[in-house]
Amino acid sequence: MTSTLNPADEYPAGIPAFPMTRATGCPFDPPPALRAEQQQGPLVKVRLWDGSTPWLVTRYADQRALLSDPRVSADSAQPGFPLHAPVQGTSGISFIQMDDPEHARLRRMVTAPFAIKRVEAMRPAVQKIVDDLIDVMLAGPTPVDLVEAFALPVPSLVICELLGVPYTEHDFFQTNSKVLIKRDVPPEQRAAARANLAGYLGDLMAEKMASPADDLLSGLVARVKAGELSRDEAAQMGVLLLIAGHETTANMIALGTLALLENPGELALLRDTDDPELVASAVDELLRYLNITHSGRRRLALDDIEISGELIRAGDGIIMPNDIGNRDPDVFPDPDLLDIRRDARHHVAFGFGVHQCLGQPLARLELQVVYSTLYRRIPTLRLTTDLERLPFKHDGNVYGVYELPVAW
Repeated sequence: MTSTLNPADEYPAGIPAFPMTRATGCPFDPPPALRAEQQQGPLVKVRLWDGSTPWLVTRYADQRALLSDPRVSADSAQPGFPLHAPVQGTSGISFIQMDDPEHARLRRMVTAPFAIKRVEAMRPAVQKIVDDLIDVMLAGPTPVDLVEAFALPVPSLVICELLGVPYTEHDFFQTNSKVLIKRDVPPEQRAAARANLAGYLGDLMAEKMASPADDLLSGLVARVKAGELSRDEAAQMGVLLLIAGHETTANMIALGTLALLENPGELALLRDTDDPELVASAVDELLRYLNITHSGRRRLALDDIEISGELIRAGDGIIMPNDIGNRDPDVFPDPDLLDIRRDARHHVAFGFGVHQCLGQPLARLELQVVYSTLYRRIPTLRLTTDLERLPFKHDGNVYGVYELPVAW
């Protein structure tokens, strides 16, 4: 069942609902209620769609401490875990929703392709993808939806190449992945979308069993042959990498572009620089400033934990919204200011600890190539509608815009 409550409402006894609502006209900022909770104290109880009341952790230092604490579990099958939405059964749980040693065992199997040196070797190929898509846009009519024409194809093409998935199937996997990242989707529809993707990847891996290639799915097939992975585990790992590999980066490309268009001084600095360090700094600052994973990292306390004067008891749920952690003024002075010269490398947009995002080197590379190329090649890029008219993704666990109409 799904909640019928307005996220902006407060429940009886003064316990606020979570997730909270962003202010109209402030699409880049955390919800005002979330900011108020941070100002009042580091930890507060909130109420979720199912009536449970986990702890909300609002400050950067506490979030990092808990994300690296072995007494804190990422196992979403644990009773009392603060789920994003109703689930149907336990099939489809990925290794990011597991604890060590099983988490570490499975994660190690897909670590090598995301190593920094391996990813850096992909830069020329990513640059060609970006340039080719810009060529197509420049040759076509305007206005154009930057999401459909550029932001979504860039990471989709990259992750398809890495995994060994035909890009011709992008409509299929994008349609199903959109179901999985929305909040208010019935559990049976969510399960069906995951089964669709797992079935498709399972069939594809069966083909690679007979004819392996130099790609990540073929590597997983080799693990299946060696008895290190089951077919279902391999398919679910493929689903995770396929979704995470394009949805998050696509939203960062579009939302980052919008944020820069709304901050023309920062856009000019980035457009006119040929300093790779400033480009890398801009990427990390935009990751800090925007936080497209805006529903908080969810965990469960395995033991009693004392932190910032509060006692989190064993069995309590914990939510750590990185959007407010990355706006902590004790860590990032003037946190609501977009400043691409800021040293923001220590943000928590990719999490922290053993569950820190596996694909962050690839995401950084893609964003560096995009942000250093798009605005230089199309220096007159502009929005063709008012900010208030844009359809923002308030209904999903990944934040961004559904459309971004632009011209030049």
